[in-house]
Amino acid sequence: MQFEYLLRILAAGLCGALIGFERKNRMKEAGIRTHFIVAVGAALMMVISKYGFQDQIGWNNLTLDPSRIAAQVVSGVGFLGAGMIFMQRHTIKGLTTAAGMWTTAGIGMIIGTGLYIVGLGVTAIILIAQKVLHSQISWLASPKTEQITIRMIDEPGAMDRVQTLLAGKQVAILSFQAEKKPGNPPEIELDLVVKLPASDSIGQLMPLIQELPAVHAARLH
Repeated sequence: MQFEYLLRILAAGLCGALIGFERKNRMKEAGIRTHFIVAVGAALMMVISKYGFQDQIGWNNLTLDPSRIAAQVVSGVGFLGAGMIFMQRHTIKGLTTAAGMWTTAGIGMIIGTGLYIVGLGVTAIILIAQKVLHSQISWLASPKTEQITIRMIDEPGAMDRVQTLLAGKQVAILSFQAEKKPGNPPEIELDLVVKLPASDSIGQLMPLIQELPAVHAARLH
């Protein structure tokens, strides 16, 4: 019987590795090893929850609640996922990875109970959904946030031309910082955090900025 438990844990680990492989290909924080271990650990805890106390069933005045360990797994993986969420360029990163870790734990738990078809089916659903939602479909695309530094001559109307260019491309300025630099002629260094439309890319915008007469240099962070 214990070999069947090991088979369940192995199957959970393989499902977790498949999800981790998709995350690894997208250069996300958690990859194959992390998802594999989370799925294996969740399946292990589920096996313990269901079968780890069978030798105590005949004891007098003993009450068992097999769901307690499963509930603690859900809470524990939630803390693990929270460590992957961070703020970058005014945008929250890591939410999908954290949600994937939480769901991978659920897959491990469901396979640990012996419901292989449900676990494998959910794995397939997640992989297909990730593929579709990351595809180049216009109505599924989301705006992108980028940080740009522009070094330009301090002359009347120079900053207005930059703002006009961005507005014409439907690029929203989220934050703006300007610093004067000594020189002949004097210069201004602009630090901008911008939000690009879902259909645009920073590669199309940078050459247009660099072509402005007052701009000396423009770079991405």
